Amino acid sequence: MDTTEPFQHFGSMMSRISYDAITGESISMLAIGLFVLGILALVAGAEDAFFSIIPAKLKELKKNLDSKNNKIVTLLESPQYFKATVIILKNLLYAGIFIIWGFIFGFIADVQNYSAIIFLGQIASIAVMIVFFKDILPQLFLPKNKLDFARRIVSIFLAIHKFFMPLSLFLVNSTSIVTRKLLKRKKITLDELSEALSLSSEEINEDENILRGIIKFGNIDAKEIMKSRIDVIAVDINTEFDKLINIIIDSGHSRIPVYEESFDNVKGILYIKDLLPYMQKKEDFSWQSLLRPPYFVPETKKINGLLKEFQDNKIHLAIVIDEYGGTYGIVTLEDILEEIVGEITDESDTDEVYYSKIDNQTYIFEGKILLNDFYKILNINDDFFKDIKGDADTIAGVILELKGEIPRKNEVIQYKNLTFEIESSDKRRIKKVKVSIN
Repeated sequence: MDTTEPFQHFGSMMSRISYDAITGESISMLAIGLFVLGILALVAGAEDAFFSIIPAKLKELKKNLDSKNNKIVTLLESPQYFKATVIILKNLLYAGIFIIWGFIFGFIADVQNYSAIIFLGQIASIAVMIVFFKDILPQLFLPKNKLDFARRIVSIFLAIHKFFMPLSLFLVNSTSIVTRKLLKRKKITLDELSEALSLSSEEINEDENILRGIIKFGNIDAKEIMKSRIDVIAVDINTEFDKLINIIIDSGHSRIPVYEESFDNVKGILYIKDLLPYMQKKEDFSWQSLLRPPYFVPETKKINGLLKEFQDNKIHLAIVIDEYGGTYGIVTLEDILEEIVGEITDESDTDEVYYSKIDNQTYIFEGKILLNDFYKILNINDDFFKDIKGDADTIAGVILELKGEIPRKNEVIQYKNLTFEIESSDKRRIKKVKVSIN
């Protein structure tokens, strides 16, 4: 192949340039082409100037309203519509530039036999011109005081904005509809998000545990995190003052439920801080007058909603009731927060040990441990027992669902890859159970 062939083709193409075509008509088209490019530069500079006005500056302009500032405020009070106007205007200018400069190239050269080469050349040349006039020229020649520049051109662009307002309204509204449709279509469930998190990393770190807590947050009922009634320290409303003080000291709690006759009839919550000024009172002190109203929630209450109610009512403790109105247990603000950040302890807390780890595959659990905590300790999904757990909230409850009766000591029960061996039980409940992972 002759290496001079491309140059011969180029020379042949250049010889086809019709210099006679560079007449008044072509010069006029060239002037129009440059004028449109100049308009593009002005629009790009105006866009930069107007949208560089931050909200704080816009508030300042509202305080110092004059004719120019009022027009700027009018444009930027609904920025999405003005942005739509700018987009429409720029696209019209792009189309005009391609058409006009296509004619100009046609005037300059007779390139019928080299249409593909010239077409690519035209596209490249026009693209370079657009980048220069839209991105480079405004930065080089427009004033540094963008607000002052915006004030000088605001009348022109307000008129353009009003002219294109019908199109801008259509563009913004139709785009909003499409966006809402896409968002609705792309909405994912919490289960899908949880599964995606599980696939993201095999190694669980603290950040992932917190994220998983947030994902599960809206699906957890109050009964899943509450302290069962058998573990709640509460006092009878007729308790003598000196005995009450001893109970408070032994419990270490800052709030204690108070009931009448039975825990199913809670009358109020005693805040220890309310009692402090009266600690030196006589035995006949009527401490019942210090009770605050109890806050009751159903066992099926979702804890994300309960957290909001705690915030709104400025309380830290609620009485969880069952479907018959009986007291099921209590749930505190700390219980809710621990579902996200993990165990919260302070120097006054005593460790409540609900399990012990024998090895990586063997654990001994208290029968009353909540399923939510059981899942976390064994790092298993919270739907592990979904086929059989019924209304059970504890591991003892699950075993009762599996067995149908209270199992005897040393009895072994198998479910999926877990083996349960009863370590301790009586006629009323399962106290301890050994869990082996197969």
